[in-house]
Amino acid sequence: MRESITAHMTGRQERTIAVRLSDYVQLLKFRLTTSVVFSALAGYLLAVETYSAFDMVALVFGGFFTVGASNAFNQVWERNRDALMNRTKNRPMAAGRMSVTEGLIVSTIALIAGAFLLFSINSLTAYFGLASVVLYTLFYTPLKARTPWAVFVGAFPGAIPFMLGWVAAANDFDIEPGILFGIQFLWQFPHFWAIGWVAYDDYAKAGYYLLPTREKDATSINLIITYTVWTIIASLLPVFHFTGALQLSWPMAIVTALLGVWFLRSALALRKNPSKEAARKLMLTSVGYLPLVQIVYVLDKYLF
Repeated sequence: MRESITAHMTGRQERTIAVRLSDYVQLLKFRLTTSVVFSALAGYLLAVETYSAFDMVALVFGGFFTVGASNAFNQVWERNRDALMNRTKNRPMAAGRMSVTEGLIVSTIALIAGAFLLFSINSLTAYFGLASVVLYTLFYTPLKARTPWAVFVGAFPGAIPFMLGWVAAANDFDIEPGILFGIQFLWQFPHFWAIGWVAYDDYAKAGYYLLPTREKDATSINLIITYTVWTIIASLLPVFHFTGALQLSWPMAIVTALLGVWFLRSALALRKNPSKEAARKLMLTSVGYLPLVQIVYVLDKYLF
């Protein structure tokens, strides 16, 4: 009997620990954070001349904890609004499984760990990493419920990871990381507006209207298409050889252009059929477009 009780208590403790770990994964937004770290690693591989295993590991984990801290602070701030939306109501604090104090502790620990690791690479990398946390937490998050311009503000911290990798490798900010920043900055508009279209009704429950006109209308669609075109143009700039050490060969420029056609077709399809299904397809296309372009850039450096 005693062994049975002990086994039951141990099983309950293990489940509790599992739930808590799951909550931390949700708090840090593990999948989103991992994709952001991928961008930083791509930027590093584009710039690096002499590889440093330490710097790469520090960039991966430092970037992960820094971005995770931004996501966690965001959930602390938005916990009440998160509870109103289907897509976020099961988040740890929105659902009441985690206290605000615990959320702040986890966020702060992640921020300190991320800052320490990025500083171990170089101070410029750390400053950009910390700037992304400040912009996302103190500017984008409070503006999100007030104005669609929050998407513009949020695009700045969101564009930092790709260029952060270059800065980590080169310890310098010049035209090359500036172009990488520009690509990811412009990409975020069609990407997040597609999300805003798909989740429009759910966002409205919490008072979020993130489309540029606050409505699912023709103007919003035209702006989505416009920024998609600008993203494609920015992605092709390195082929013209005025972007410093960031270069793109013509064969890989053709591949990049084809990816752009794929992206643009999804944006144009939304104008033809302004529906949630078309917006979801655009959202998924945008999710694939950016990492594929980054992979093309890295392959171009090492193959051509």
